[in-house]
Parts: sequence; C-alpha cells; structure tokens
Amino acid sequence: MEIDGIISAIFIGIIIGVLGRLVVPGRQRIGVLWTIAVGIVAALIGSALASVLGVADTKGVDWIEWLIQIGLAAFGVTALDRAKTRR
Repeated sequence: MEIDGIISAIFIGIIIGVLGRLVVPGRQRIGVLWTIAVGIVAALIGSALASVLGVADTKGVDWIEWLIQIGLAAFGVTALDRAKTRR
C-alpha cells in the first residue's frame, strides 16, 4: 500500500468512525482516537468484505460498501463502549 492509500484510508476511517458513532444511540464513553481507530479498521474490513461480495466497484457511489463500513463501525463502537463500561 502506498502513502496516498494510507492517507485516504485514514481520512475515510475518520468519516466512517464518526458516522458509525452517530448511528449508535446514546452516549458512548470512548475517545476520539478510539473512534478513529474503529473507523479505520471498519473501513478496511468493509472494503475487503465488499470486494468479496462483488459490490466494491460499481458505477457511481458505492452505497453498499459504505453501509457495510458504517455498520461495522457502529458494531465496533458499541463493542468497545461495552468493554470500557465493564471496567
């Protein structure tokens, strides 16, 4: 992966993390850096999953890929929030 791919993954991960956090109802007790980290991981896994499903490269905006990534980010934010509240 080249530097521009890494920078775009970080940028998209920030957006995905914030959108995933907005989807989850209530207050989450995780910080901004954790949200970004969850978003980056969700963006990478969501892209791979969309490629496997054959919906990664479509004409126009890849809405299904975005929905997969946001869903994974929401799941990650919820899981991390629950893990932090148990402590």
